[in-house]
Amino acid sequence: MGSFLEDFFWSLAEISELLGILITWLFVFTFLYNLSAAINKSDNSRTQLSFIMMVSYTLSLYINIYTPLRYLQLFAFDIVTIAVILIWRLCLGKVIPIGFYYLIVGLCINAALFMAMHIDRIVSTNYEFWWLWMLYGFSTLIVDFIMAVVLIANKDILGLVKLKNILLNRKIPVAM
Repeated sequence: MGSFLEDFFWSLAEISELLGILITWLFVFTFLYNLSAAINKSDNSRTQLSFIMMVSYTLSLYINIYTPLRYLQLFAFDIVTIAVILIWRLCLGKVIPIGFYYLIVGLCINAALFMAMHIDRIVSTNYEFWWLWMLYGFSTLIVDFIMAVVLIANKDILGLVKLKNILLNRKIPVAM
């Protein structure tokens, strides 16, 4: 018998399909909420981003979770979704909602975790529980939930946009 965290992780792994469906439904509801809220408004950027996320997460449900390359496939889905969001930004994104930054950061975190799990499980052939698995199990759920909440609320709940503004508007002192 393992530790409490290990047992909890294996419990999460048993219901991973259900959690994936729940997160997908969360993005469906996010899209429907933004669609109804954008009626008679000129800015529908959150609706468009919600649609991109809904389509991405819905299509990712068709990945066979019993295939050895599932983490690599999930990584590819996140990279393609990031590319679609960046293309959206270049072509259609007149107004950049707060959710844009959260989606990019969140999908990058998820993609990095998917690649780490692929390397750990397939390349290194590790099948023993360790801290990366727990980080993956909790982080992907939390990041997905935060992305959906920010798309609905349009609030900078973690201060990412504030941090971006501080970092990009910082003037570098010139040496005299």
